[in-house]
Amino acid sequence: MRIHEIPGNPGCRGKRKRVGRGKGSGHGQTCGRGTKGAKSRAGTPKRTHFEGGQMPLIRRIPKRGFTNIFRKEFMPVNLKIIETHFGSGSEVTPDSLCKAGIIHNSEQRVKILGKGNVSKVLVIKAHAFSKSAIEKIQAGGGRCEVLSS
Repeated sequence: MRIHEIPGNPGCRGKRKRVGRGKGSGHGQTCGRGTKGAKSRAGTPKRTHFEGGQMPLIRRIPKRGFTNIFRKEFMPVNLKIIETHFGSGSEVTPDSLCKAGIIHNSEQRVKILGKGNVSKVLVIKAHAFSKSAIEKIQAGGGRCEVLSS
């Protein structure tokens, strides 16, 4: 048996609707589009946001402010998380934070925030530090190093 000899499933494919082929076909004259209106004409716009001539939602909502295209986004990491994941004398970098599962991507800029306390001596390398974080790290005998972004 060959592929072209296999019998088809009867009725699985219906006949194609041939519109505009006379009144006897059942799809003549207006071709199933109804009478008048935008959808009955050729070349109707299929815009999903069209609201029938009403003022569109995007134009009704007030616009304020702007988007700074030079904004630098930082991934915030608190000292209490670093305290639980790293031992005394260890070096904390964006790569080590990523391996520990604290941040998702080592390419992200990291900012160390001062929530929590540091009782261990740590060398922390990040792109930015808050004032309270610097004070707490240095009070614990550690060191802060700012990475260039």
